[in-house]
Amino acid sequence: MSAPDATCPACAGPVPARAGRRGRTSVYCSAACRQRAYRERRAPGAAGSVRELISDVAERAGRLTPQPPETFYADVTELSSSVGRLRRIARTARDAAGAAEDGASDNVTPEDVTPGTENVTPEEAPEYVTPRPVTNHAADSGAPGDADFAALMEAYRRELQVHCYRMTGSYDESEDLVQETFLKAWRRRETYEGRAAVRAWLYRIATNTCLDHLRRNSRTPARYERLPGMAHGDAEPPARITWLQPYPDELLADVPAADAGPEAQAVARETVDLVFLAALQHLPPRQRAALVLRDVVGLPAAETAHLLDLSTAAVNSALQRARPALRAHLPAGKRAEWAPLTPPTPEELAAVDRYREAAERLDMAAMAALLTEDATLTMPPNPFWFVGRRTIVDFVSQSLDPALPGFFGDWRHVPTRANGRPAVAGYVRRPGTTVYRAQTLEVLRVEGGRIAEITTFEPHLLPAFGLPMTL
Repeated sequence: MSAPDATCPACAGPVPARAGRRGRTSVYCSAACRQRAYRERRAPGAAGSVRELISDVAERAGRLTPQPPETFYADVTELSSSVGRLRRIARTARDAAGAAEDGASDNVTPEDVTPGTENVTPEEAPEYVTPRPVTNHAADSGAPGDADFAALMEAYRRELQVHCYRMTGSYDESEDLVQETFLKAWRRRETYEGRAAVRAWLYRIATNTCLDHLRRNSRTPARYERLPGMAHGDAEPPARITWLQPYPDELLADVPAADAGPEAQAVARETVDLVFLAALQHLPPRQRAALVLRDVVGLPAAETAHLLDLSTAAVNSALQRARPALRAHLPAGKRAEWAPLTPPTPEELAAVDRYREAAERLDMAAMAALLTEDATLTMPPNPFWFVGRRTIVDFVSQSLDPALPGFFGDWRHVPTRANGRPAVAGYVRRPGTTVYRAQTLEVLRVEGGRIAEITTFEPHLLPAFGLPMTL
């Protein structure tokens, strides 16, 4: 545990030590306290206007004292979180206003293909998205109305980005699409007000923005192919989804408890396991949207139908086709369900530690003992794939064995988590150099204390995981 002075801002209990881990730091003692703080921030009236948030930052800064050090660190970290939120709000307002003035020529989807919410009249809109004039926040609270609207949108950034991620399978694209969603909402900000109305409205815009993007960038999952001169193993080639990217667990850290209410439950089911993400990519876009909105976000059929501009019967028909199609692309024994994120098990942590040690010691025997007999290694977007323990070890040894001409260098691995699974960021020090540079991000699936699947991604997303590009 940390020193007694390191306390959780939610319950005033001690905060566990990080034991040398790298990446983002949490100031809460447990997931429950993090969830409690999340609910308080999301409650109506929490952090009210931007002016109130500024006052909160000023008050926190005024309470800072450098002694004792642990308390000082916790207080500064909490202050940094509030300042970071304020900075995101300001950036959202600045970017949306600037893009609106410039005509937003760099949108992901420069022209709409699907109908947008801006075409919905008050008579057509159900109660949960009823248009209302925006209150004059400047008159009521002294804060600029535009800044308060930016704060309102920013409160939904994480869940909307996860929604866009499920729709596309790409972290990079999800960032662009949620930003475009905010831009479209900004242009219509005078029309809507109220947290519930804005949330449903934003989901509609985000879903249509994703559908536009998918129509403009039609892509179909394929199978890996056997490459000349490369041993892949005797199994059938796995599915190849070149655009698939990992998602940092830390960005799902504010997930509320499952009993936190209907709206919070939409965020609570934040499991974005790569197996399910890959299976979702096989579904046609509208079937994918219907399944995500109904089975993941948990919206009723009527609301889903309104968001997709379909009849309720059409949504139910799409679901009847989507659910069995999804199951057909899942591994045997997997169910088409989304479960809450769970902490890493001691078994998983031990397997990751052994994996790191084997790679850093260049111990191929230990590496082989850690893999299951039918382990799989894939490297999206690259065409390389390997199935079977012996096949994987033979491939990896080409770069890990100093006696071989393909020796790549010495490795260091930093643990992290992605898509609800353990992961490691791989850094390599090439022969004759002194710096370890980011090389891979490997997401691991552990079964029975051994590694059954390794999905190796390129390292450009490491900053999103709070990790550096060099050690």
